[in-house]
Amino acid sequence: MNKVFINALGIAFIAAGFVAMASFYVVDETQQVVLTQFGKPIGAPVNKPGLHFKIPFIQVANVFDKRLLAWDGDPNQIPTLDKRYIWVDTTARWRIVDALKFMQSVGTEAVAQARLDDLIDSATRDVISNLRLVEAVRNSDSIIERMNNIKFDSDDLEMVVYDSELEPIKVGREELSRRIVKLAAENMADMGIELIDVRIKRITYVNEVLKKVYERMVSERKRAAEQYRSMGQGKKAEIEGRMAKDLEQIQSEAYKKAQEIQGKGDAEATRIYAQAYNQDPEFYSFLRTLEAYGVVVNDKTSLILNSSSDFYKYFNSIK
Repeated sequence: MNKVFINALGIAFIAAGFVAMASFYVVDETQQVVLTQFGKPIGAPVNKPGLHFKIPFIQVANVFDKRLLAWDGDPNQIPTLDKRYIWVDTTARWRIVDALKFMQSVGTEAVAQARLDDLIDSATRDVISNLRLVEAVRNSDSIIERMNNIKFDSDDLEMVVYDSELEPIKVGREELSRRIVKLAAENMADMGIELIDVRIKRITYVNEVLKKVYERMVSERKRAAEQYRSMGQGKKAEIEGRMAKDLEQIQSEAYKKAQEIQGKGDAEATRIYAQAYNQDPEFYSFLRTLEAYGVVVNDKTSLILNSSSDFYKYFNSIK
């Protein structure tokens, strides 16, 4: 009798343990829970982390993620407004903001991913097909703005360059992404989903367009390069012109100063010569004649002179 009682008591304790375990559930920081009773949701979603109570075996805790979730679509071929076909590969981030609506309308994350495929791909197609190709490729007119803002200023020169071959954008890639988010999110309000962001990972041109795009890119860059070179040549000519003008002015001033110094030197030399001559004309004549001998006569000089020549008058006077 005691053995049967003990066994029964053990079974009761085990059953009570199972009931206790089934009566509680844990909500993690990253989770939210919707309780269902016989398949129907009851109460508001549970978002508070910790240990919570439920009726065992009757109520079920359906767990959903609160974190940002990733979505990656397949590349789609989309025509642009200017009739150019491109492959567009997008990615998005979303989260479940209302677990109850999410469970009632979607059910699971796998189903939600499939619904997002349709909604985001459709919104992407609608937005891109109503814009030119350049709007999806470029995000700003920085190239045009840089060229418009380049100026060379001088006393008589100002160059402003504008490249008319580069197409200016009105929307750009960032605004394009925001439009996709806004359009796709309109159909997600009743699903308990918030679409956080949509980004274009990659744009690839179809083969028919690829060659023309490359040719245009090369042409645009060559044109931009030519204009930069042209501006550089203009600046070079301006600098060289100023340099030549400054050099001519420096040389003119240097020549003037040199002539003034040389004139002063010649005048001083003439004064010294005159002073020396006045002091002793005979000695001065003798000294100048000796200097002339040193300049005129050397080992390669041949002179045919008369002995009475004035050039050798001092030799004739030697006895």
